Amino acid sequence: MRTREKILAAARKEFDRRGIEGLSLREVAAKVGITPMAIYRHFNDKEALVDALVLDGLEQWFARVEALPPAKGVAKLEQLSEAFLEFALREPRRFEAAFLLSSRKARRYPDDFAAGRSPAGSVVLAALEQAIRQGKLAGAPPVEMMLVISALSQGLVTLYRAGRIAGGEEEFRGLYQRAMRRVLESFAAEKPQ
Repeated sequence: MRTREKILAAARKEFDRRGIEGLSLREVAAKVGITPMAIYRHFNDKEALVDALVLDGLEQWFARVEALPPAKGVAKLEQLSEAFLEFALREPRRFEAAFLLSSRKARRYPDDFAAGRSPAGSVVLAALEQAIRQGKLAGAPPVEMMLVISALSQGLVTLYRAGRIAGGEEEFRGLYQRAMRRVLESFAAEKPQ
């Protein structure tokens, strides 16, 4: 393993243990067996190391998206919603890195998604576009639908992680699933009675 990879692996472990507030370049350097100044040969500053953690989290998320079985349109959106929830609950620090850390490498709405610079976002947009073509969804451009869906799912997960939603994981799962169904229904071409 190269030194850069060792630094990133050590930073990932420190981030997993202590979060962004506890991520110390000195601690990372000590874990790798280098001086703190040696990190700067591989990462310009702490922000660059955080950017690498963000990209790592996004790669982990996309790996989950790629592993989903084939589905189209609304069925794919439902799969993606469940995968997002699983990612948030099973890999909370990777989720945090991918979706919550401030970073120069974070994806930004709407430009990065509309331009296809988010591999996972491209899968979501393709599913939305397909659902629109099938006459299942309507009422907004796909990138705006994606923003609403993302804001709801990420907001719910953030509230749950902060202890702002009562109940345990199973109750939260039920709430999350109902909310995601409702948001898709809000874009339904034919509203349920």
